[in-house]
Amino acid sequence: MLDICLLGTGGMMPLPHRWLTSLMARYNGKSILIDCGEGTQIAMREKGWSPKPIDVICFTHFHADHISGLPGMLLTMGNAERTEPLLLIGPRGLTRIVNSLRVIAPELPFEIICLEITEPEQVFPFSGFRIESFRVNHNVPCFGYSIAIDRAGKFDLERAQALNIPRNYWNPLQKGEIIEEDGYYFTPDMVLGAARRGLRVTYCTDTRPTESIVRNASGADLFICEGMYGEPEKAQKAKEYKHMTFYEAAEIAKSAGVQEMWLTHYSPSLVRPEEFMPEVRKIFPNAVAAKDGRSVDLVFREE
Repeated sequence: MLDICLLGTGGMMPLPHRWLTSLMARYNGKSILIDCGEGTQIAMREKGWSPKPIDVICFTHFHADHISGLPGMLLTMGNAERTEPLLLIGPRGLTRIVNSLRVIAPELPFEIICLEITEPEQVFPFSGFRIESFRVNHNVPCFGYSIAIDRAGKFDLERAQALNIPRNYWNPLQKGEIIEEDGYYFTPDMVLGAARRGLRVTYCTDTRPTESIVRNASGADLFICEGMYGEPEKAQKAKEYKHMTFYEAAEIAKSAGVQEMWLTHYSPSLVRPEEFMPEVRKIFPNAVAAKDGRSVDLVFREE
């Protein structure tokens, strides 16, 4: 099960009723945070989740509303007696930016590891899942992210028995291990059927529509996308400042064939996003004007 929580949905500045955009995901004992603007810690506490077990923080870009909450987050982790290393992923310049922010958080009881994205599209593998970054189109270097979980095929009992594979090898083979015995190799494909549908969540903010978003969100179980403006008359403003409207996000969701879309990163002037959703749903019916704290537990679908 992949737990997803959109901690905040605001863009530019936190508001009394809306925290800045941040996403937290939990899978198989690992926690991932994407973006960490001012107020992220409060949003996390309102949800009842803790920052201590966060393993990875990914940054879309280095505008303040996406990274200014990092020093406080680091200090909170340190005060919680965290000792495990923390991995940070982001555009080029991440190490310099983080070191600058750490002027107010200089002493921490854990190591910080910075991985800077060096390619337009890059994959970061972890145990049981991977994070995929892809370049989008903003006025500074900016990336979207997908969290992808593959799912192996079903165990084929009859095939394993027909090949006389020892029973004590079945479980390791199901876990993807390769076993060698007297010069002969047993491989997972000998006992597993075709790969089954996994899980995929794609997240992007602060961008114009791009082909890279459509491609990376293709078939996603959940697509979380910036909707800076719902007012049709602000389409030109979205182009000028390289943001997206609700309707452009809906067109991307439609083209990518996603299962569900949550809008986020609203302009501070956008008070009631739901007012614009009837027109958005004419383009993509399964669209939601997300609110702070919206969450879902994604599970594998049986085929």
